Amino acid sequence: MVVGRLLPPATSRAVARLADARPVAARNLFVGAGPVALLRGDAQRPDRVAPLLAAIDALDPEAHSAAWRAPYVEHPDTNDGKALSPLARALAARIAAALAAKGRLRDDAPRRLHVFLRDGGTAWVGTSDAASTPWPLGIPRIRVPAGAPSRSAAKLAEALVVFLGESAGELLRPGMRAVDLGAAPGGWSWLLASKGLRVTAVDNGPLKGAAAADPLIAHVRADGLSYRPRRPVDWLVCDMVERPARIAALVADWIAEGAARHAIFNLKLPMKKRYDEVRACEALVARRMRATGTPFALALRQLYHDREEVTGFLSRERRCAQPSRFV
Repeated sequence: MVVGRLLPPATSRAVARLADARPVAARNLFVGAGPVALLRGDAQRPDRVAPLLAAIDALDPEAHSAAWRAPYVEHPDTNDGKALSPLARALAARIAAALAAKGRLRDDAPRRLHVFLRDGGTAWVGTSDAASTPWPLGIPRIRVPAGAPSRSAAKLAEALVVFLGESAGELLRPGMRAVDLGAAPGGWSWLLASKGLRVTAVDNGPLKGAAAADPLIAHVRADGLSYRPRRPVDWLVCDMVERPARIAALVADWIAEGAARHAIFNLKLPMKKRYDEVRACEALVARRMRATGTPFALALRQLYHDREEVTGFLSRERRCAQPSRFV
């Protein structure tokens, strides 16, 4: 979660800028003000809603007539923070009811309200571009069926939702062809096949479970770093344990050479200087694409299902739900 402190009239401009270029490690972002003291009135029955509504009114000069999407009342994604979830749910319902009574909630409003509870007595209040913050706490509700060969399928499922957005149905269609580098045990190949794609799973190790028997998956025992398809494919996915720069260069070569149109890949980060490593990989990819004059969209995100890694999306088309850059 990233909270920016800005007062009007800069709020709207900041929201637009954050929607255009999101930080790598932020799952949700909003711009507003705080901290707001919540424990006013009777100490036994504090009125937390009134100060929050006052802070909402102060977000923009036109706030008294502005319409918002229903508020996200969020909290730190930690063990201690999760203890605030009952309070967050109660406040979300009460704030939404108060705003709805004034006609200030609308399902298609372009901006969403956010309340971030630092603790039971302090909050930050702000607003975001609704399209860029589709889930509370930035946690998508991903359900991977029990037949998945590995839990890593959830990482790809989240990446498809985050990076493709409303374009998913167009960019990921049955009958498309994909290559999965470092495929074993087959979670990513299996997920793509479940969407009707024909997948070449490249790994010297064995596929397991449903991936091993899926007729849409062809297992090729080969080195993922040197493999190339005989003809271009629609998708490249890669979850290999290798140095980040090597994976970034590999994926950039595939896309720049036209071996694939789109790619989703993971960068396994080192213990130190992780941010520097991510930025170095981003620059490496951009240089390679510019050197061949290839238009591209590039995004790097640390997703909820990631651990010590960052997930990337690279495309020869300038389309991405949450881009880092279009060139």
